Amino acid sequence: MAAGDQHLELGCSWHEPKHLAHRIWQSPPWLGGNRNGPDPRVSFLICGTQKAGTTALADYLRGHPQLFVPEQKELHHFDNESLHWGTGIRAQRRNARRYHQAFDKAPTGRLWGEATPIYMYWDAAPERIWHYNPAMRILVLLRNPIERAYSHWAMEVARGADPLGFEDALNQEAQRCRSALPLQHRVFSYVDRGFYSGQLRRLWRFFGNEAVLVLRQDHLRQAPQRCLDGICQHLGVEPFGSVEPLEQHVGRYDKAMDPNIRERLRGIFANEIQQLEAMLGWDCSDWLEG
Repeated sequence: MAAGDQHLELGCSWHEPKHLAHRIWQSPPWLGGNRNGPDPRVSFLICGTQKAGTTALADYLRGHPQLFVPEQKELHHFDNESLHWGTGIRAQRRNARRYHQAFDKAPTGRLWGEATPIYMYWDAAPERIWHYNPAMRILVLLRNPIERAYSHWAMEVARGADPLGFEDALNQEAQRCRSALPLQHRVFSYVDRGFYSGQLRRLWRFFGNEAVLVLRQDHLRQAPQRCLDGICQHLGVEPFGSVEPLEQHVGRYDKAMDPNIRERLRGIFANEIQQLEAMLGWDCSDWLEG
C-alpha cells in the first residue's frame, strides 16, 4: 500500500508534510515555535472538535521528548473575548506574554503546543491564531457529529449545565444559542458544532489545507501508533516509539440515544457528511448507520 493510501485509510487530510515541516524549521524562529529563538511561539494546536478525543491526544503528545504540552488543557487564549485583539505590536506582545506563562516550564528546545477544542468552532479564533503565528500547525480530530452531539449534551447534563432532556435541548438549541449572539454559545451548541465543513474552510482560509491535519477520532482510538506517527511527521519531529493506548473521558450514558432522535439527526447531518467526504476524501457512511 502506498503512503498516501495509508493516510487516507487512517482518515487523514494529508498534504506533503515532510516538505512543509522542513519549511517551518527554516522559518524565522518567531514563526516556528523554536524555544531557543529570540521570540518563541506556540507552534501547534489541537483545536477541535470537542468530545472527539482531544484529551487523549494531548496526553499522547505530552509523552514525546521533542514536544511540550502544558498539563492544563484548554488554555482558551484565542477564544478569550476579554483580551484586546487589535493588530498593533503592543497588544500582540501583551497577549503573547500572558499566553506564554503556561509554557514557563517547557524544557529548552521543545516545540510548544496546546489543546483547546473550541478554537475550531470559535469564529474569531483562526484569524487571531494567524496573527499570532501564521506558520501554526493545526491538528483536528473529527467524530461522527450525531454521536458528538449526544456526548456533548450528556457532559453538560452531568456537570449541571443543562437541565433539559436531549430532545428538548435540540428543539430549543437555536433559541438558546441566540442568547450568546454575536458570539457562539459555548454550552448549548450540540448540533451547530457538528457542521465541520465550514469550520475547516475557515481554518484553511488562514493556514491552507497543508497545515491542517484532519483525523478521525475512531482511528486514533483504534490505531494510535499510526495516527501519532502521522502527527509527528506533520510537526516535523521524530516518530514515537511504542505507544501504550489511552482511553480518556469515555462517555457513559444512562441510556442510549432514542432511535427517533438519531434518525432526525441523520437527516440534519446527511448533506454535511457528504460535503466532508468530498472535501477530505473520506468514507463516512458508517456515521449514518446504527
